[in-house]
Amino acid sequence: MHTSRYAVIGAGLAGASAAWQLATAGHDVTILEQQGSPAGSMGSSHGSARIFRYPYPDQHYVALVRRSASLWAELETQLGQKLITPTGGVDFGERRNPELLARILEKEGIENEVLSCSQAEERWPQLAFDSSVLWQPQAGVIDAERTVEGMVQLAVAAGAEVKLSWKVQAVTRSTQGYRIRSGSGETVEAERVVVAAGGWLPELLAAVDLPEAFLKSLPQFQVRQEQAYHFPYRDPTVSWPVLVHKTDAIQTYGLPGGRDADFRGHKLAEYNGGKVLPSAAQQDGVVDEANRRRVIAYAARHLPGVVPEPYAETTCLFTSTPTDDFVFDRCEGITVVSPCSGHGAKFAPLIGVLAAAAASAASDDAGRAVLPERFLTPWSTH
Repeated sequence: MHTSRYAVIGAGLAGASAAWQLATAGHDVTILEQQGSPAGSMGSSHGSARIFRYPYPDQHYVALVRRSASLWAELETQLGQKLITPTGGVDFGERRNPELLARILEKEGIENEVLSCSQAEERWPQLAFDSSVLWQPQAGVIDAERTVEGMVQLAVAAGAEVKLSWKVQAVTRSTQGYRIRSGSGETVEAERVVVAAGGWLPELLAAVDLPEAFLKSLPQFQVRQEQAYHFPYRDPTVSWPVLVHKTDAIQTYGLPGGRDADFRGHKLAEYNGGKVLPSAAQQDGVVDEANRRRVIAYAARHLPGVVPEPYAETTCLFTSTPTDDFVFDRCEGITVVSPCSGHGAKFAPLIGVLAAAAASAASDDAGRAVLPERFLTPWSTH
């Protein structure tokens, strides 16, 4: 039987970050990952292209991106490699409100520029705009897979142990704190457990020994099988920004594709355009034909700089709360972490800081984590 001070379930961006922070703080950490490698293809953190951006219609989130940015710089320095490729980003559409986003960015001292539709199309003729446009030059593309690998590497260097192909079957109380049992009968004993299971969280919570009142206090998690498409650039020498476009008809995001799509096209997806699943275990990896038609039609209309025929496509998982806020909460020795809702990658190093703080904090009489006032964010259920 393996014993550990902390067990972290899940080796995606959230779990890897939490393990890195806990191990760096000197704690004994074991990472349990059901797939054969960190950032496995069946989870939410695989691949080489995620968006880093500052604009949010909430100043608090912008401040958190600023905090995350400094942690990204520290992570890149420790690893000696670049994890975010700067591209700049554009936000537009009747539901995006570029002027509001600009005012919020200015309050946080984040560089930005608002352009008219014609000014934006003159600067980026490969895009077609339907509103004023917010330009944010510090946006970029995150290499999610290398980020996970790097954080796991740093956790291991600090003493953490990684167990791969280790699917958690149940988490029950024991004299040591908790006993975690795998589907093959292996066990790990841990004083405290961090559950960062992404799309498997809904079904896994049912197998974790938690009070019913605590489970009912958590928001309803919704898992979607999303799909993304790569469209080839007409002119591969043109530089492309990341984009977020929101209208009453469709909400989309796009970014230059990474190495897993040969860097030769734009990655484009409809936000929350996939089917709802009971859990990640029910994903089938099949792209929805109606969604494909919608996104192709969108590319033909708004991305004249691409050939509107995808050369690659994939599915991925979004695990969302009703408000799209994140969850960091703890009952007794179990910390639940769900920094998802389709916009968590940019906060990866900060997620580990917050998860570690929740996991290591003292408990009140009800077993909830006692967190300092500065920790309380829209992400926390407190």
